[in-house]
Amino acid sequence: MSVALLLDALERHLPPGTLSREAGDLVTYGRDWTKVHEPAPCAVALPSSASDVATVVRWANENKVALVPSGGRTGLAAGAVAARGELVVSLSRMRAMGEVDTVGATLRVEAGAITEAVHEHTKPHGLTWPVDFASKGSSTVGGNIATNAGGVKVIRYGLTRQWVLGLEVVLPNGELIAPGGSLEKNNSGLDLRQLFIGSEGTLGIVTAATLKLTRIPEALDVMLFAVADLTAVLTLFSAARKGPFTISAYECFTDACLSRLMRHRNVASPFGEPHSHFVLLEVETAERAALEAWVADVFERGLANDGVMAQHGGEAAQLWTLREGISESLSATGFPHKNDIALPIAELLPFTTALEELMASRYPGWEICLFGHIGDGNLHVNIMKPDAMAKDDFLAKTKDVDGDMFRLVQRHRGSISAEHGIGLLKKPYLSFTRSPEELSVMRAVKAALDPNNVMNPGKIFD
Repeated sequence: MSVALLLDALERHLPPGTLSREAGDLVTYGRDWTKVHEPAPCAVALPSSASDVATVVRWANENKVALVPSGGRTGLAAGAVAARGELVVSLSRMRAMGEVDTVGATLRVEAGAITEAVHEHTKPHGLTWPVDFASKGSSTVGGNIATNAGGVKVIRYGLTRQWVLGLEVVLPNGELIAPGGSLEKNNSGLDLRQLFIGSEGTLGIVTAATLKLTRIPEALDVMLFAVADLTAVLTLFSAARKGPFTISAYECFTDACLSRLMRHRNVASPFGEPHSHFVLLEVETAERAALEAWVADVFERGLANDGVMAQHGGEAAQLWTLREGISESLSATGFPHKNDIALPIAELLPFTTALEELMASRYPGWEICLFGHIGDGNLHVNIMKPDAMAKDDFLAKTKDVDGDMFRLVQRHRGSISAEHGIGLLKKPYLSFTRSPEELSVMRAVKAALDPNNVMNPGKIFD
């Protein structure tokens, strides 16, 4: 039976308007932020309940039709791309959020809930879900869980997996399970939650989650320092770790990033003189006199060349814009080839030194825009397409760059993906991070849960 006839049969078992074959929807829901692969789904399912999701998945499994789960589509590894005639399953209509349990500090939400909407929903209760990043206005809870998202507060709160108590998941055969519930402790065998968190939709579709919440910090101080180089960034980080406060975020970006942001956003640098590296430091539980004394000591010891401290919330937001607006600005002012890598903090300096030498010798003249979450060893390496080079030629050449760079990552005991997953883009390089034995275990799990290979096939590994 043709796919069109199969879709007709599926449509009869779903509420009206659940299945779309409109050309605009196919393009919109068939891609993510990578925009490398052209979207080519056969249709888009927009279920409104876990029951509808189960109906779609059961149909796909019985008819061996590939599915691609879709959240906010803010990923950067092509994990939510449907380029081979798959059926996209978008959770965008499943955004319900329950009442905040202020005693247990939990919240149950559907997988399509927007990250920032969760923050706003819990804020009146003095609580928050501390998963935070620049795409929080578009990303969804389900997508965050599927990729085990990181972000700017990992140094303080850890990854998404630390803040999920329970899940509701539709398995590849259409069955529904709910591991974890709202229990803080549940030592009764395998923790199935953690099997699905970070699996990129290859083992099932998360339809709801019970989130663990924490108190909103009473006071946050935000500072921006200008420093000489990456060595100075790491030296200042060491000093901050010993400071009279709790570090909430420690972010770094280079002058190349700031230059493109200033061009795109038409904003000015907070500093009168040019500098090569910048550090955004956010701290909490700081006593004002002790904080000011620490900042004074930073300058007395020559750990920073210049700096500004936000005096109120508006200024803090402006400083954060300088960091969180970078990714958007790179795409608006050029064509970046993005990589998201992780290294032991002790290896950041030798790695970046080796990377600079590599780029200068093998790819002279290519601009690198480097930024990241220094506190957890996560670097975002953005290689900008030279203006005179055709896009196809650039993408072909970046495959050579990736191989060279990932060999450096392997040599420095790092990971080829810190927080965006593997998807399609990093699949050829997974062995740089994972051993043959680990890959064998992952394939065995996939085969056991999804023998018909209908759940996001071709992502992570073939």
